[in-house]
Amino acid sequence: MNTKSYRQKSLQIGFVHLILVLGAVIMVTPFIWMFLTSVKTLGESTAIPPVFFPKSFRWDNYAKVFVNLPFFTFYWNTLITTVVKVVGQLIICSLAAYAFARISFPGRHFFFILMLSVLMVPGQVFLIPQYMIMKDMGWLNSLTALIVPGLFSAFGTFLLRQFFMTLPHELEEAAKLDGCNQFRIYWQIMLPLAKSGMIALAIFTMLWSWNDLMWPLIVNSSPDKMVLSAGIAFLEGEHKTNYTIIMAGSMMAILPMIVIFFVFQRSFIQGIAFTGSKS
Repeated sequence: MNTKSYRQKSLQIGFVHLILVLGAVIMVTPFIWMFLTSVKTLGESTAIPPVFFPKSFRWDNYAKVFVNLPFFTFYWNTLITTVVKVVGQLIICSLAAYAFARISFPGRHFFFILMLSVLMVPGQVFLIPQYMIMKDMGWLNSLTALIVPGLFSAFGTFLLRQFFMTLPHELEEAAKLDGCNQFRIYWQIMLPLAKSGMIALAIFTMLWSWNDLMWPLIVNSSPDKMVLSAGIAFLEGEHKTNYTIIMAGSMMAILPMIVIFFVFQRSFIQGIAFTGSKS
């Protein structure tokens, strides 16, 4: 490689790194601002011009969250609804995805396209019908109303179908020769091979469920059945809002998701990268 080519390639790599660093700064800045606001005084959080660093770190703002809200109850409700939704989606979506990918039945392509059409419709369109169903079932102000609509998703089925489509048919044929039925092929052979897709779906569902705000606000008004996202919204006052406590509560709410992302980031990226690719 001559000097000119080496210099041109170095400039390209430097430009890419500059774009990546700029993107990282844009993504991380709101979190840093949220943390710094959570340890400011109320005056510093509303000062004009804005105060970036507080004069002293007010860690007692985190304790005030527990005084103003039943935060442990919110945490427990969020944990229960998230875990059940993740398990439900992994089971139901993987069964549907396996059927669409590996089992021939009349109208398979029609029903798959029909299911995909759900992705084209904004989620807000389903809010009123789902609310009416929850009301008729008597599930308002309960965790059931939070959990049941999230047990299945067209996106999860599509995501896992792409993984099942990439698996070789020879495995399936060999399993049939050994006397395995469809469920054993799905459970013991195909499902373990789709681990990356399952992990990706689990993380997507976890993030969506943990951060969901609109649906919990619609179906639940009882503090005993609130989740973190909706519960923190109660800290916003009609005439005066204590932003420091809201930011402290938000920091504690997102902390588990940040930890989970860093622990599973390799599987998360691998799952997304392999979606739709050929093995």
